[in-house]
Amino acid sequence: MTPVPVEHPSTAPPSARPLSVVVAGGGTAGHVEPALALADALLRRDPATVVTALGTATGLEARLVPARGYPLAEIPRVPLPRRPTLDLLRVPGRVAGAVRRTREHLDAVRADVVVGFGGYVALPAYLAARRRRTPFVVHEANARAGLANRVGARFTGHVAAAVPGSGLSGAVVLGTPLRRAVATLDRAAARASARASFGLGPGPVLLVTGGSQGARAVNDAVVAAAADLAAAGVQVLHVAGPKQADAVRAALGEVPPTHHVLAYVDRMELAYAAADLAVCRAGAMTCAELSAVGLPAVFVPLPIGNGEQALNARPVVDAGGALLVDDAAFDAACVRSTVLPLVTDPSRLRAMGEAASATGSRDADESLADLVLSAVRTPVHGRGAR
Repeated sequence: MTPVPVEHPSTAPPSARPLSVVVAGGGTAGHVEPALALADALLRRDPATVVTALGTATGLEARLVPARGYPLAEIPRVPLPRRPTLDLLRVPGRVAGAVRRTREHLDAVRADVVVGFGGYVALPAYLAARRRRTPFVVHEANARAGLANRVGARFTGHVAAAVPGSGLSGAVVLGTPLRRAVATLDRAAARASARASFGLGPGPVLLVTGGSQGARAVNDAVVAAAADLAAAGVQVLHVAGPKQADAVRAALGEVPPTHHVLAYVDRMELAYAAADLAVCRAGAMTCAELSAVGLPAVFVPLPIGNGEQALNARPVVDAGGALLVDDAAFDAACVRSTVLPLVTDPSRLRAMGEAASATGSRDADESLADLVLSAVRTPVHGRGAR
């Protein structure tokens, strides 16, 4: 993709023209959604603000960003190996190419500030911004910071984190920016209409989701216990993932009328309003959204990476708002012994929901917008100029 065009480049200071913000977060919803939530918050304050999203042609951002009405400036995808391999030797050249491309985009939109959320596109964004002497902000949504944000945080004084203990020195803890539809959700008030939109009736509702791509282990365990859930009168809103929905339907065979299988849900706030309990992975975005809306959960962390998913869930679990089950231990027997008694216990769910909401944050988008505007007003010097 060619750089976003600018008809008349200007040397005028930012105050004399609309603010130009570049957000960099690609690959997963946990990187893309906070970036878009910040973009929405900035435009609420000043509709003239120009926001450009930096991303790749193959990441989730290629679908989500245009759907939300923002232009996507594409750069090459540069995966960072977790272990020393031959691919590691190719990384510097790939990063250099991505930085050059990013610099072209920043120049084209006359970027006044860059905001990174980690992932493949964040590191080139930080390096390009530093070379251009453009202020940049780092936001870390996970409980343990990734490599891109650890590098970026060394060269800016504007660092934010969703939770304490991220490993980023001096980070301001402000939560994870959420879509307004989620941040302002009143589950009780929206329950009836949300359930009607999914064809759900009265009675307990279990939301099962493995994130944007689904989770095979979670899907398999719930399918194996589907007959028990149906016999207990539990309705299942099963968001199986685009690549797994057909397999889940096939495995269910004679699908119980109370088991609703969907490939993907664009408006997850409706799923949250409809549900009494969620069974899900523990990505940073999922934990932040469930906590904010007060939906109890059984978290089944993805058993790869640096263990950040279990850490993401820990604050709400420790507060009593959720349960944590190892991936290896989550099977049909666990659904029968743990999930089924919980989803049919209204008083316990009520207490867990209150505990979950006490750990959540609904205004992180506004707090991060404050930090971004502060960065624009701060001259690039000190750590940012090294």
